[in-house]
Amino acid sequence: MPSTATEPAHDDPRPPVWEAPSVSRAGGAGSVRGGLDAIVEVPGSKSLTNRLLVLAALADGPGVLRGALRSRDADLMIAGLRSMGTTVTEGDVPSTLHVTPAPVSGGATVDCGLAGTVMRFLPPVAALASGPVRFDGDAGARVRPMGPVLDGLRSLGVRVDDGAPLGGEPGHLPFTVVGHGSVRGGAVDVDASASSQFVSGLLLAAARFDQGLVLRHTGRTLPSLPHIEMTVAVLRDAGVAVDDSRDAIWQVAPGPIAARDLQVEPDLSNAAPFLAAALIVGGRVSVTGWPTSTTQPGALLPDLLTRMGGAAELRDGVLTVTGSGEIHGIDVDLRAAGELAPNIAALAALAGSPSRLRGIAHLRGHETDRLAALATEITRLGGRCEQTSDGLVITPRPLHGAVFRTYHDHRMATSGAMLGLRVPGVQVEDVATTAKTLPGFTGLWDRMLGLPGTTAGTTAGTTTGTAAGTAADRDSCGAAATVGAP
Repeated sequence: MPSTATEPAHDDPRPPVWEAPSVSRAGGAGSVRGGLDAIVEVPGSKSLTNRLLVLAALADGPGVLRGALRSRDADLMIAGLRSMGTTVTEGDVPSTLHVTPAPVSGGATVDCGLAGTVMRFLPPVAALASGPVRFDGDAGARVRPMGPVLDGLRSLGVRVDDGAPLGGEPGHLPFTVVGHGSVRGGAVDVDASASSQFVSGLLLAAARFDQGLVLRHTGRTLPSLPHIEMTVAVLRDAGVAVDDSRDAIWQVAPGPIAARDLQVEPDLSNAAPFLAAALIVGGRVSVTGWPTSTTQPGALLPDLLTRMGGAAELRDGVLTVTGSGEIHGIDVDLRAAGELAPNIAALAALAGSPSRLRGIAHLRGHETDRLAALATEITRLGGRCEQTSDGLVITPRPLHGAVFRTYHDHRMATSGAMLGLRVPGVQVEDVATTAKTLPGFTGLWDRMLGLPGTTAGTTAGTTTGTAAGTAADRDSCGAAATVGAP
């Protein structure tokens, strides 16, 4: 288990930095009079987009995804499916995807980048191929655990080659799945303590296994259970019979996967930094398209932000969070929504009392060791953030500007932007890493703040990601602009 966040190699140049916009809550020059008043549209859910792409590729006919996320993670999933024979084409807008299944073909190479969904969802699909499929990814992906998925496939009779012959460590990228056209299926035990994606990846392809699948989780903990519930829900919506009536056991019956024409929900977790800005700056921020019922972990945001001092109201599909600029500390178990932890940690560093985030030990195996990265970077800005066995303890202190390193992690980048709202001089390293799930983040952030040169009415899915305005512009602007349309 790594104890420190992964730094760039010593001979690599540092990525460029982005000066995070800073606003004053006090009156006078540089203040945001009246606080924020913004409407934000976030693009489609990465978690849903990539699950639905896999099911569409394994379906019994052509399907359509509308409002799909177009980001690095989603485009890596599309490229991986294409390499194995699936046809994916854009409709009249890039977020509309037409998917035409085909028999899974071997001889492909899948670039996983840093996408956990790609490296864990596509090997079970590749097991259905009639030949080898090689998997590799970014340097940071080669340290992310893969053993439970690979061992699970082996127990189902699938050949997987990994380790030294391919230049890696057993149970990690790179590896090759050698398919022979079908998978026997049956019963498999998996320890998913490090990631719920180990369960979801096997479940998504299980209906195409000859005997289906009975999967039993054997570990002591199971993080991000809502993501498994999301997988079960999309399988059932596609006509797949799934029995999850027993704790930590899932049974998927063999059978067809229905082709569908679907609308993808907005990514609720990507709404976190924007909604939290209302607490940091004061005022209100609204996010459109918020579902009344969802399996996304981001659905916990209204409760979390209310506990930290805001007020949340959902009306006609628009979630509005209002804040006064005062932030309360929180003691919370984020096991079910670990992806929210970096943004909640940033908010906690600006609070008026200590916070404890629990149940998130599995974040040590994400894009970076997120617990070590958060502790390092909050401390770099003058705060106090200490790791525990399963989380973080954050004791607020006066913060100062500094370079906030992101370790190629999109949620670290948005956390740095949040801190910069309150702390002048925060420079976020490699903010472009937000393109992993939220392309155009800086443009959307600037529009939320009403910075000079920004245009209301543009959504996150179509922004360029270029920060507008100089540091002086940012310090002197107001923030009463709206972003997008309800």
